[in-house]
Amino acid sequence: QVQLVESGGGLVQAGGSLRLSCAHSGRFFSSYAMGWFRQVPGKEREFVAAISWNGGTTSYADPVKGRFTISRDNGKNTVYLQMISLKPEDTAVYYCARNRWHMNSESLSDFNGWGQGTQVTVSS
Repeated sequence: QVQLVESGGGLVQAGGSLRLSCAHSGRFFSSYAMGWFRQVPGKEREFVAAISWNGGTTSYADPVKGRFTISRDNGKNTVYLQMISLKPEDTAVYYCARNRWHMNSESLSDFNGWGQGTQVTVSS
């Protein structure tokens, strides 16, 4: 049973930065692609960024391209989301997720392990 624990969320002013971390406690972290999603109340969970098992391939949702960077450290069983130039519309609960497979994917249905989420609030 995989456990994913996010950290690093908080309140930041528009234009500021945050780095989210996600610690993976299950086995074979380096075998799986990972992703970040976000959700606001009343809306569906949406894709933010994803990274393949070895970090060789990354992908991003259009609203965050050029501002967010996903990375991973397989030695530390951790995936990161560096967020810069934050906007009020980035406000959401951010979830870390583990893919069923090792290759990159943006589809929510491909992810079968989820963290509890961390709140990011960007004030204007």
